[in-house]
Amino acid sequence: MTYTDDPRVDAYIDALPVWQQAVCRQVRELVRAADPEVTETIKRTNHPYFVLQGNICALLAAKDHVNIFLYDGAIVPDPEGIITAGHDNKTARTVAVRQGETINAPALSAMFKQIIANNRAGGWRKLKSKS
Repeated sequence: MTYTDDPRVDAYIDALPVWQQAVCRQVRELVRAADPEVTETIKRTNHPYFVLQGNICALLAAKDHVNIFLYDGAIVPDPEGIITAGHDNKTARTVAVRQGETINAPALSAMFKQIIANNRAGGWRKLKSKS
């Protein structure tokens, strides 16, 4: 299966400052590498989402950072401590990346893979209800 860029996601990324473009493109590549069946779309008017049997993550560029929203119901382990906000959120947690910061690619990639596995197992809501 060939991953297809959504031109609306391209437009979102292309409109950002160069450093935010780089962050968004790196996230895009990491989520793409996590599973070849991942697709991208726009939801909530103009926000890029990466999905596979449910949301995996979304991007939101703010003035001084890029938020990567992880749709995991706070059940995916974060041994590297990359989550920056939403620790107790019932739906999504956030990894914020500021200018000059480096993404912990191995940790984020591992989280993407676990979210995808959870989605394939029925989603985090179903998994949470079983525990």
